Amino acid sequence: MGLASLIGGFVRRHWRSYASSAVMLFGVSICSVLVPRKVGAMIDGLAAHRLGGHDLTIQLLELLGLGLAIYGLRVAWRLRLYSAAYRLGVELRTRLYARLSAQGPAFYQRQRTGDLMALATNDIDAIEQASGEAMLAGFDGTLTLIMVLGIMLLGVDWRLTLIALLPFPLMGVAFWHISRHIHTASGDSLTRFSKLNDHVQESLSGVRTLRALGLEQRSSKQFSELAAAAADASLTAQKWEAAYEPAVGLTLTAATGLTLGLGGYLVWQGQLTIGLLTSFTMYLGQLIWPMFAAGWVLSLIERGRAALARLEPLLDAPLTVDDHGTVQQLARGPLVLKDVSFTYGGQEGSTPPALNDISLRLEPGQTLGLVGATGAGKSTLLRVLLRQATPQRGTVTWGGHALDVYTLATLRSGLSWVPQESFLFSASIAENIALGRPGASREEIEEAAKMAAIHDDILRFPYGYDTPVGEKGITLSGGQRQRVAIARSLLARSSLLLLDDALSAVDTGTETSILEHFDELRRTRPELSVIIASHRLSAVVKADLTVVLRDGRIVESGTHEQLLARDGWYASQWRYQQLEASLDAV
Repeated sequence: MGLASLIGGFVRRHWRSYASSAVMLFGVSICSVLVPRKVGAMIDGLAAHRLGGHDLTIQLLELLGLGLAIYGLRVAWRLRLYSAAYRLGVELRTRLYARLSAQGPAFYQRQRTGDLMALATNDIDAIEQASGEAMLAGFDGTLTLIMVLGIMLLGVDWRLTLIALLPFPLMGVAFWHISRHIHTASGDSLTRFSKLNDHVQESLSGVRTLRALGLEQRSSKQFSELAAAAADASLTAQKWEAAYEPAVGLTLTAATGLTLGLGGYLVWQGQLTIGLLTSFTMYLGQLIWPMFAAGWVLSLIERGRAALARLEPLLDAPLTVDDHGTVQQLARGPLVLKDVSFTYGGQEGSTPPALNDISLRLEPGQTLGLVGATGAGKSTLLRVLLRQATPQRGTVTWGGHALDVYTLATLRSGLSWVPQESFLFSASIAENIALGRPGASREEIEEAAKMAAIHDDILRFPYGYDTPVGEKGITLSGGQRQRVAIARSLLARSSLLLLDDALSAVDTGTETSILEHFDELRRTRPELSVIIASHRLSAVVKADLTVVLRDGRIVESGTHEQLLARDGWYASQWRYQQLEASLDAV
């Protein structure tokens, strides 16, 4: 979709706003072209001694009225048109946000946060200006040009009009050349601003790391270089935009010189009055705005085109996770994985598979443990269940339906996922816990916090549950963030709870307390299934089934006692962790 079709479609949907603005602009143009004609008539009347004091006062009051009418109409059409143009910005930002919200992790692995933020601000602003300022300047300038030229040609003197237009083709050539350079310079400016924005976002997010490693000066130097590059690119675009003014000035100067030369000769010959020559000169001065408007419109359009060229690929980017399901209610039943294989990159054989022929069955109310060394495939398996990754082979069903049969909203409403690095929003602790159930009562929030073993910690904060956690929960420790996230998942009352090493930052005593609360919860909610992926084997001791993954394959499976009896990886790792725990206790 080009910029013209985008704006054209928007104008058709909001034609009333644009039509009313056009009517008001038409009124402004009529009032504007009447002013020079009335001034010329007044000069001729004064020169011929036909205009007395009373009549002169009336004429001046009429001029004042025209000025007030022009002022009022200009304010009115700006308010009307800009309000419509801002709606386009809202629509584009809404579309962009909706698209970004629907994308999966694979999309964000290819994108940079700062660049996405720049697209949502600077780039959409440029498109918004093209639909607002460019539209009004183009319409106003064109209408003024037509009316002024018509008055000059038919109402003053056609000879003066033709000779005044001689320099204008040269200005058109200059405008074409300048607009090409503005398009390139604007695209470069937007790209460099995105890089600067991305650096700022990363630096502020990782400010602790920068300070810990003593990289403040290096980061500041990079920022200075990026800021200078962005400023240079913006300055280049501004220089080309500034080139419009000399082109307009030279053209009108040449036109004025030709007009005064021929006009003076015609006045000398008695073929033209001084009043008409004054009117013509004032009309020629009114051509300054259409010429500047043309340059301004071209500049805004080229900026908008450059911005849309950057924004459009994101709006049209295919979703990394298709949402073509039709079932909107979860069916009760087992979660079954049969011969599931998944390879990052989408092509088997290109890289080693992250999951290889995984077959599992989890009945409602059961707990499944996933253990194994780092990179064994535990988190990838959870991503498949979340539909953040689509297996190349095999099937995954829940309640007798394949996962992709459910709509994403339905599927994810039945899942609660707690990753190792839990994300908290810049809100209070209570608001973060109630994120999945905004209408939950304070008693329900506190009950969930008690089950996650975070209640006592919260009460020690200055404002209790109303304590702000700061950006990304920066005021809380890693273990506290994990427990707040667990409380949030428990309050959501989903059918399947996924814990991706979500107890790694808590001590063994707190872990035991949380797991005991899970056992209590399962007695009141027998349909709740839990999958625990963990490096710490104590977290899966009471699991109904525990599987050991290695290189994406299941190499051991069974209960805790069965796995110890096999004396494989699980048993050796259990003995090591028990020895480590006993040494820590000494």
